Amino acid sequence: MYKSLEQALLDLEKAGMLKRIHAEVDPHLEMAEIARENFRQGGPALLFEHVKGSKFRAACNIFGSDERFNFLFREGFEQTKTAVNFKANPVEFFKHATPAKLLRAMRAGISSLPKRSGSIKDFEECSLSDLPQLVSWPLDGGAFITLPQVATRPSENTSIMQTNVGMYRIQISGNEYIPNEECGLHYQIKRDIARHHQKALEEGRPLKVSIFIGGPPSHTFAAVMPMPENLSELLFAGMLGNHRFRYFEHDGYLVSSDADFCILGELEPGLKPEGPFGDHIGYYSGKHDFPCMRVQKVLCKKNAIFPFTVVGRPPQEDTLFGKFIHEITKPMVPASLPGVYGIHAVDDAGVHPLCLALGSEAFRPYASIEEREPMELLKTANALLGFNQASLTKYLLIAAKEDAAGISTDANAIANETAAGLDVNNVPAFFGHVLERVHFDRDLHFQTATTIDTLDYTGTSLNHGSKVVIAAAGTKIRELRNDPNDLKALALPHGFKNATIVMPGVLMIEGPAHLENGNETFREFKEALAHWEFRENYPWISIIDEGARNAGNGANANNILSDFLWLTFTRSDPAQDIYGLDEVVENKHWKCKAPLLIDARVKPQHQKPLTIPTEITEKAKRILKDAGVL
Repeated sequence: MYKSLEQALLDLEKAGMLKRIHAEVDPHLEMAEIARENFRQGGPALLFEHVKGSKFRAACNIFGSDERFNFLFREGFEQTKTAVNFKANPVEFFKHATPAKLLRAMRAGISSLPKRSGSIKDFEECSLSDLPQLVSWPLDGGAFITLPQVATRPSENTSIMQTNVGMYRIQISGNEYIPNEECGLHYQIKRDIARHHQKALEEGRPLKVSIFIGGPPSHTFAAVMPMPENLSELLFAGMLGNHRFRYFEHDGYLVSSDADFCILGELEPGLKPEGPFGDHIGYYSGKHDFPCMRVQKVLCKKNAIFPFTVVGRPPQEDTLFGKFIHEITKPMVPASLPGVYGIHAVDDAGVHPLCLALGSEAFRPYASIEEREPMELLKTANALLGFNQASLTKYLLIAAKEDAAGISTDANAIANETAAGLDVNNVPAFFGHVLERVHFDRDLHFQTATTIDTLDYTGTSLNHGSKVVIAAAGTKIRELRNDPNDLKALALPHGFKNATIVMPGVLMIEGPAHLENGNETFREFKEALAHWEFRENYPWISIIDEGARNAGNGANANNILSDFLWLTFTRSDPAQDIYGLDEVVENKHWKCKAPLLIDARVKPQHQKPLTIPTEITEKAKRILKDAGVL
């Protein structure tokens, strides 16, 4: 369909989905805040025609709405979903496919294969400093590329279909990087590039890396797609974009013929400090040692456009990436994880910190609902915590689909991720269902001293922390309440105040600033709870800092449910921060009585939340207003 990024942007403009910013904009903070404010207001894609300090134009918010996503991929989206359905369940596909549908599927697959085409003559040379020097947040360690397509192969002589393309942020200035000669490549744990990097290190050679920027929109989306191992994102890009991925090789490097920019280089054996960087959870990720790439060549098209995105407290533009990835890969869940009927990595909670799952509980089909308890659900939970990106989940809440009468097990029920009204995408209803059934003396299962998301600083050190599974099956054992009058009977001790009902059964309460001994802080608070007649009716209490609900600047800031999800799950580590009444460890199993207490206050190891100076926001609003966007 689209042969270049500019062609796609012109198509968006023709459809009234893109506005041009003619005024000069500063890539240091200003351009990023324009992008954020535009997204908050539900604005169009933006094309910046004059970027201070760069000869290149820049574009943002390209993928920032359902409408634009559907428009850009209107020719390839359905055939891509068909291909995923085929891979998920080939028997069912052939059973219901007509000959015409089979022929279309075969043609789509063949026409999506990468195609060798183009040459180095199609590009000019430039340097890293020529690119727009995008600095998104005040404490960022330098300028970053935020929509890179990072391509690697196991070795130079391997098939093009063994190419891995991922999106790992690239720092192009600052810290100890030699200007125009080095850049930082930040890849987190559980990323496919690690296999290629490990192989190169074992063989004692540098890993050749190609970083593509721009090109057809399907190329960017393919880079964030969690493809099965050894299935290349290049094939997906061709299918989704309805246009084959074109490439050629230069000095052993893969070059995308349709990209706006290509940065070619090698990962050096040593590491260099990378960061800080304002990340998608809503906090800075700190400065840490990561692979350093020695740049060999920077290529650009004559009229190249620099696409970028801005991350921060959800929701942001990357929320849309997650939504469409989920829509495409939904059929793969029951195929890859039998017994799973739906998963929802909650965006407002920062994605990896919280996952809701719906599973089967059929280990004892003869048991009555009163006798039913999580058994198969625990097997399923462990499978989820070992599955692709779900393995980074910190809090996993899983419920049994059999706990509602009239369960449907047909394909539509699975596709809709709902069973008799129990929907993983309805966060309040799902929480309510779990809290009505969970036994706090039985159903919490911790994994301590394990690996967690690289961007999560609630644990004990980088990449290290804990996880918890909260499983619920069987009949209701408590009634949840949602009555503000109930709070009048709760005598909060000194330092605790402003109890707020988030949803039935869930409270947020402001507490004193964090001290080292959390148990001592909660001692008087637990005593007060022990005498509260409604403690069973509010089985989840999150303790937050005073004024914490004013922190962060995402589009959903000051929405009580969004604040609860963001504060609770981005500021707590299960093993360190979960408490409860009469908590004990028995046979190495932690248990307590309701309510469960989550210490979601800021701790010394936490990173700073992302904020932007007011004057930058006001200038961004003026520029958008003058351009007729707002």
